[in-house]
Amino acid sequence: MNEWSLETKVVALGSRPDPLHGSVTVPIYQTSTFAQTAPGEFGLYDYTRTDNPTRTVLQEMLAALEGSRFALAYASGMAAEDCVLSLFRPGDHILTSEDAYGGTYRYLMDVASARGLECSFADLRNAEAVRAAIRPNTKLIWFETPTNPLMSLVDIRQLTGIAKEHGILTCLDNTFAGSWNQQALPLGVDIIMHSGTKYINGHSDVTLGCLMLNDEDLYGRLKHLQNALGPTCSPFDCWLAIRGLKTYALRMRAHEVNSLAVARFLESHPNVEQVIHPGLESHPDHELAKRQMSGFGGMVSMRVRGGLEEAKKVLCGTKLFTLAVSLGGVESLIEQPATMTHFEMPKETRERIGITDNFVRLSIGIESADDLIADLDAALRCV
Repeated sequence: MNEWSLETKVVALGSRPDPLHGSVTVPIYQTSTFAQTAPGEFGLYDYTRTDNPTRTVLQEMLAALEGSRFALAYASGMAAEDCVLSLFRPGDHILTSEDAYGGTYRYLMDVASARGLECSFADLRNAEAVRAAIRPNTKLIWFETPTNPLMSLVDIRQLTGIAKEHGILTCLDNTFAGSWNQQALPLGVDIIMHSGTKYINGHSDVTLGCLMLNDEDLYGRLKHLQNALGPTCSPFDCWLAIRGLKTYALRMRAHEVNSLAVARFLESHPNVEQVIHPGLESHPDHELAKRQMSGFGGMVSMRVRGGLEEAKKVLCGTKLFTLAVSLGGVESLIEQPATMTHFEMPKETRERIGITDNFVRLSIGIESADDLIADLDAALRCV
């Protein structure tokens, strides 16, 4: 199987005939507990919080997806994030980017700090800013690239190199790019995290998270926390994600083709002030994207010409795009980070980093690109 391509691996791993009855679809082991042959004699499975056969298949597929030795599946991306942060103790310092995902910002400010972790933010694109932000007690650098929603890129190899100089772990939230577009473990990242709710599942009907990594000791610690804390996903959710992953390669290709077509259209629209997509030559990190990504993903951000009222006209004026949070599904979504995903971030912070009231984020689905463009054009003409 090692010589197979990624798209073949995920289909093959998710479609192995079940040894009991020969089912080519992975069975849903919808059980909380498993019979034991004698007291204290455990088989492969004893309790679904600890492990479950359906989850095992999903985790094998996730490892193949990211090219890792190990993978762990969770009930949500934030549950996976919580397990990583639970590795650390009061007094430890966590460093992350200024434009972190709103859920990460909330977690660090409300939860991690209450546990005694020290948290700070820096421009992780700037090597000198990173070095200046590192403290003697810094234990983890948590980062995104591209970032949500500003689509900034971090030089992964540069950042992990600095972290290794100081003995600091790194964890990359790879949700926006997806494993199809960005393989970061070879670039030195210790842990990869995804909100599997997004591109991994791809159908907006599951909440899921996952971690992928190569270090066996670190995996053992995280596996212990997964069992001890219990933030695991149900067998049915695992089964849905397995189903979604079988079409992952096809979907990711369609997302990218459509998003680039939409981005190029928006760049030419008179009512759009700025378009941000790493595949555009106008993106300041376009050359970096070409170096460390194999594709540019399905996300597009833009600034509508005007302010809050003009942005609202676009947000409420689409008929094909759905106004909703989340991303990565087969359907296209539109949202305003300032009032939706990042509403808990202080206004002055949002505006300083660039999440202004006229900033709109698009998750481009797999519909006809022509239809998506026509829908956006009609909404933008109302501005």
